[in-house]
Amino acid sequence: MPSTEPPSVPPANVLPKVAAIRAADGERLRSVHLPGMTLTVRSRRPAREGLPPALYVHGLGGSSQNWSALMPLLDGVVQSEALDLPGFGDSPPPDDGDYSITGHARAVVRHLDASGRGPVHLFGNSLGGAVVTRVAAARPDLVRTLTLVSPALPEIRVQRSAVPTGLLAVPGVAALFTRLTREWTAEQRVRGVRALCYGDPERVSEEGFRNAVEEMERRLQLPYFWDAMARSARGIVNAYTLGGQHALWRQAERVLAPTLLVYGGRDQLVAYRMAQRAARAFRDSRLLTLPDAGHVAMMEYPEAVATAFRELLADTVDTTDTVGTGKPVGDERTDGAVDGEPANQTTGG
Repeated sequence: MPSTEPPSVPPANVLPKVAAIRAADGERLRSVHLPGMTLTVRSRRPAREGLPPALYVHGLGGSSQNWSALMPLLDGVVQSEALDLPGFGDSPPPDDGDYSITGHARAVVRHLDASGRGPVHLFGNSLGGAVVTRVAAARPDLVRTLTLVSPALPEIRVQRSAVPTGLLAVPGVAALFTRLTREWTAEQRVRGVRALCYGDPERVSEEGFRNAVEEMERRLQLPYFWDAMARSARGIVNAYTLGGQHALWRQAERVLAPTLLVYGGRDQLVAYRMAQRAARAFRDSRLLTLPDAGHVAMMEYPEAVATAFRELLADTVDTTDTVGTGKPVGDERTDGAVDGEPANQTTGG
C-alpha cells in the first residue's frame, strides 16, 4: 500500500541558497504564502486597468518561465500571472508532500481563492493541462475559459517516446537515473529535454538555450528536484487509473468553460491522435493543431497560440453570470481539496 508520509526533504526555511530565478523584461516575481505551501508567482503589468485575469500552469519539470513567450503577446487582453507549482521553479515542496494531480489542483484553487482573482482565463500545458482540467470541472466558478496545450489526459496506447518519462513514476527509478547521469552536464540535459519537447529543437535561440542551461544548473542544486519530478510523474500515472467521477476524461466532459485545445503534430509526449478525442470530450471546445509543433507549442509558436486565444475571446459570450457564479460541481471542500479525492491518495513511494 502506498505510503502517505511526506518526503524527507528539509523545510523550506533551511533549503540551500541557489541562484536567483530569471525574470524576463516586464515580469515581476513574488512569493505567495498559503496554507501548507508557498508559491512563486510570475506576473506582468497589464496594458490597462480592468482587463480580465489569466493564470498559467506549467507541465512536468517546467516552471512559470514556460509561459514567458506567450504572456507579453496577451498584454492587451488579459492580466497575466503564471505560477510555479509546489516543488517546481522557485516554489518549495508542499508541506504534505502531495504531488498528485489533485494536490497540484489544490494549489491552484487555494491561490485563486486567496487572491480573489477568479474567475480567470486558465491555461495549462501537459501536467498543468490535467491539473486545470480538474480545477475547471470541480470549480467552474473560478474559470472563464480554459486553454489546454498538449494536456496530459489518459492514453491507452502511450507513445514509445513518452515511456521514459512515465518510468519516473516507478519507485527507485529517479534515484537510479540520478546515479547513471551523474556525469551529465546541464548543457547535455537541456539538449535532451529540447529534443524531446520541441518539434524543431533549432527553433530555440542561443539566448533561450543559455537561459535553459542556467535554470537547469539551478534546479540540480535543489535537494528535492528529483523527488518532485518522480512524485508528480507518479501523480499523472495514478490519475490515469482513477475511475468514476475522478477520471480525467469524465471530468473533461463536465467542464463548462469554453475551451481551446492546442496539439502539436510532432509531440513525443502527448499523441497527436488524442486531439480529436479531446475535442469530443470538452463540450464547448475548439481545436488548434500545429503540425510542426512539439509538446510546448506556447514556447515554439506563441504567436499562433496567442491568435487562437484572442479569437476564443472574441467569439465567446461572457458566461460569468451563468457559469462563474454557480455552485461548485462535485464535493469541493472549503479547505481547498478538489472534487472529494483524498488529499494524499497518490503520494506514495
